[in-house]
Amino acid sequence: MLVGVCDFPGSYAFPPAGYGGIERWLWAVAVGARVAGADVHLLGPGWLADLEPDWVRKPDRLEDITAGSLAERELRSAGYDLLVVGHEYPSLPAWTRTWNALECDVATFQHSPVFHHTSTAFDGRRSRLYCYSPEMIERYADYQPAPELAVHLGLDEDEPPAVAGSDLVWLGRIDEEKAPHIAVRAAQMLGRRIQIVGPVFDEAYVRHHERLFSASHVKWVGELGGPAKTAAIRDASVFVYTYARTYVEAGAAVFGESLRAGTPMAALTWRGGTCAEAALCDQTGVITVGDPNLDDEMAAGLLARAIEEAEDLDHTQVQEIGMQRFDPARHFTAMSTRPC
Repeated sequence: MLVGVCDFPGSYAFPPAGYGGIERWLWAVAVGARVAGADVHLLGPGWLADLEPDWVRKPDRLEDITAGSLAERELRSAGYDLLVVGHEYPSLPAWTRTWNALECDVATFQHSPVFHHTSTAFDGRRSRLYCYSPEMIERYADYQPAPELAVHLGLDEDEPPAVAGSDLVWLGRIDEEKAPHIAVRAAQMLGRRIQIVGPVFDEAYVRHHERLFSASHVKWVGELGGPAKTAAIRDASVFVYTYARTYVEAGAAVFGESLRAGTPMAALTWRGGTCAEAALCDQTGVITVGDPNLDDEMAAGLLARAIEEAEDLDHTQVQEIGMQRFDPARHFTAMSTRPC
């Protein structure tokens, strides 16, 4: 099987070392496809040039290719069986025109809870959309999505054997949608130190919760990548997951990252059918579902109890399950197989 993994013109490098959603997912699919025995071409100019000794890079993006051009003929002659791409592209006319000329399958994962596809973007067979959670499946039901847990990988983020860590950790972009202030308050209730890892996206949000974020039990780590990021997750006793009441999580990378590192999760959600429910089980995490009408203080109390329960989980077992559930080869195989 020949697979083309198309880069995404975002602000992160390909493959990313720290953050990025679609970028980390595309790299995981490329790695998983190779492990599963497929030949892989990295399509588009975004991929790092130093990958070339080990990977085949084709610098053209499909949406930039002219009909009947030499570039199109070369793509056709390659004989791709599957293209993997960011979720927007099957709705982009210029990209779709070139894809149709290649006569291959396309698969993508829904990374946004609000993007609207064209009515003809997916047929459930040759063009396939995958969604993380029951919530997202229902949200995109018109496009015949299939359920699948997204796997994300970054450069030099291989996980060492699990250990029972000490501090709590929260990781992600720091803004109101991700609501890390609730995690900070839950840690404070327990008398525990919590490390906040990630880039600040909303300074006003941080200022609004300045009293919490400047408390002595909070360690601001900043944005990490590579081994440092993996170590921050692995060395924690519990990964604390939060988000805002009205936010819909399309498919957070942190579930796979935490479980593969052997760190159990304590998750605060506001309804059933979320990504946390899809990713976690009784052996890997504790989910507390809060009433959206609860104030932050009561929500933090629920989360604090979930943290205490999650600390009793076995880190080695968490990692074993995480490596199976978020295996890139398994993920690729699931996405590359046409439904009967």
